[in-house]
Amino acid sequence: MNNLKIPERKNGIELEYQLSEPPQKVWRAISTPELRQNWLPQDALANPEAIAVTPGKEVRYRLRDDVPPFLESTVTFKISSNANGGTSLRIIHELDDARLRETEKTAANTNSLTVMRAA
Repeated sequence: MNNLKIPERKNGIELEYQLSEPPQKVWRAISTPELRQNWLPQDALANPEAIAVTPGKEVRYRLRDDVPPFLESTVTFKISSNANGGTSLRIIHELDDARLRETEKTAANTNSLTVMRAA
């Protein structure tokens, strides 16, 4: 049969930044609502509260698009110290709206690629 590997679709992006500021300062900027408001407005959030927090290391928020169909996504901010005394900031943004999962139904067949052979 056909054992062709199909790469898994990903609904997100991952970015990494090296900042000169210490991790404590970056943590305050991403976790304190008054400071976060300067670069991530509350209007962009589906919920103003973080959905998961590991103090000093990771915070996760729920975002909502401001245009229809108003899809929701999750953004995770991970921080760690870097070799220069600054901060490594990883931002992982995943589109994971429940409405998208409802439309991704599996096919009744094997759901594999059709490969035709020339005669």
